[in-house]
Amino acid sequence: MATVIPVEISEKLALAEDAELGPSEERIDETTPPLGKPESPKRLWFQRSKQHNLDDIATQPSVYDNPDVAHQYKPRDDWENLHRFDPRARWTWREEIGVVRKIDWRIMTWTAIMFTAMELDRANLAQSLTDNFLYDMKMTTNDYNLGNTIYALCFLAGEFPAQLLAKWLGPDRWIPSQIVLFSVVSASQFALSGRPSFLVCRALLALLQGGFIPECVLYLSYFYKHHELTIRLGFFWAGMFLADIVAAIVAFGLLHMRGVEGRAGWRWLFLIEGLITGTVGLLSFVMMPPGPTQTASWSRGKHGWFTAREETIMVNRVIRDDPSKGTMHNRQPITPKLLWKSLTDIDLWPLYVLGLTFNIPTFSPQQYLSLSLRELGFDTFQTNLLSIPYLVLKIINMMALATLAEFTGQLAACASIFQIWCLPFLIYLEVVDTTKASKWLTWAMISLLLAAPLGHPVQVGWISRNSNTVRSRAVGAALYNMFLQAGVIISSNIYRADDAPLYRRGNAILIGILCLNLLLYVLAKAYYVWRNRVRERKWNAMTFEEKLVYLNDYQDAGNKRLDFRLAS
Repeated sequence: MATVIPVEISEKLALAEDAELGPSEERIDETTPPLGKPESPKRLWFQRSKQHNLDDIATQPSVYDNPDVAHQYKPRDDWENLHRFDPRARWTWREEIGVVRKIDWRIMTWTAIMFTAMELDRANLAQSLTDNFLYDMKMTTNDYNLGNTIYALCFLAGEFPAQLLAKWLGPDRWIPSQIVLFSVVSASQFALSGRPSFLVCRALLALLQGGFIPECVLYLSYFYKHHELTIRLGFFWAGMFLADIVAAIVAFGLLHMRGVEGRAGWRWLFLIEGLITGTVGLLSFVMMPPGPTQTASWSRGKHGWFTAREETIMVNRVIRDDPSKGTMHNRQPITPKLLWKSLTDIDLWPLYVLGLTFNIPTFSPQQYLSLSLRELGFDTFQTNLLSIPYLVLKIINMMALATLAEFTGQLAACASIFQIWCLPFLIYLEVVDTTKASKWLTWAMISLLLAAPLGHPVQVGWISRNSNTVRSRAVGAALYNMFLQAGVIISSNIYRADDAPLYRRGNAILIGILCLNLLLYVLAKAYYVWRNRVRERKWNAMTFEEKLVYLNDYQDAGNKRLDFRLAS
């Protein structure tokens, strides 16, 4: 949420019209250019252009418009965008909308493509199952579970090192390197020879892919306001599901290569998709600029992608929305002291706990989708194609949920819709004997379960909003993803071989976790409401002079400031 601007400051300046001014003092109406009408917090992302005259000023009020406090929020001297920082800069809605669309095209699109490439290498194991992967490798479903568990553990272990490397080297350097490295491992799965090599490759792949998602979230936060980021994260995760759709279609063709050179189809699948991902990684060195004012290069043009005017708009619109984005530069490492501060930030822990359990109700059924469809009697190619409809519906539902969250501002309530959606379908799988029911009905119920509106974009954007510092945003995104991977470990061991094929015990566990999740959302909402009320009471009890002393003395930092409100 936005930093609270002391009302008394504006009132004091407005009432000072007849006061005697010193030689270095000027009235606010003589020094500050006019500002735009504050945006309504309740709006749909695609309606912005309809709410304003395009030639009206779009610059939003911020702490930089109040001389008494503006210096407290000035970016650090080595901030990479400092040369474009100008509190007096003003621009129109026409200019801002044009800049945002350009960012969407130049930055957001390629970030989604990178995620799509990563997901190809992460998800193709599911497609390989339809081509008798387990039989060829002489493995069981428990070995498959072990592989998923090792993957999640190593992915979790790779989160912090990768995120810290990205913050030190810069996402534009580390992310492309990361993609190239894990594409090599992915392609090498062509030569898998048995259980040991399978487990080693899953571990290496996860270690190299760990941290990729929070790195991308941090990178996008350099370009977007908070309320814009949630929707863009929706498109970001849409890239993941688009990859799953593409993977199913590509697998349909590549798995037909079984027998070419005497090799199984799944071997060609791993090799060719690994090469595709490696190509995306190499292109990413060209397509990822370090930041809004650093797009000029030999590959992106001498003058870069944006004009000086566009850079001024990009920089000032973002930092006016969140002054904390100027507290670190994009190549600044996170020190152990800063890391510890972020790890012990209790105001983000309710979201970490949600990250542990919220996705479990669908993750176990999703991991077993291919095997379940084969057991229902669908062949290899039908199974791959039947995984597409739920992914299309999931993308639509996820984008609708992200839009609803921004429209209402009720992040906890909207994110919990995922759980409510899943409940009736899990109950169906628990009480109905799916081995005797119509296989098409069973496929439809599982598909609707997996199409639940994912709360990922809402919750990751929620962490970004409630961090209020760059270091907490970087560490928080990684820590949230670590809890998510811990949830994957749990998910990978709920469906067991001795519970097949109905998985009654597993589905009962999933229903229990779902009910726990609903309670956790209520508790998270209650916690943030309580924290805001306590801060509001303390803040309002201060006099104007006490507020200035508080701000000048830096008595609190980040999301602990009394003038900062936590989103809920």
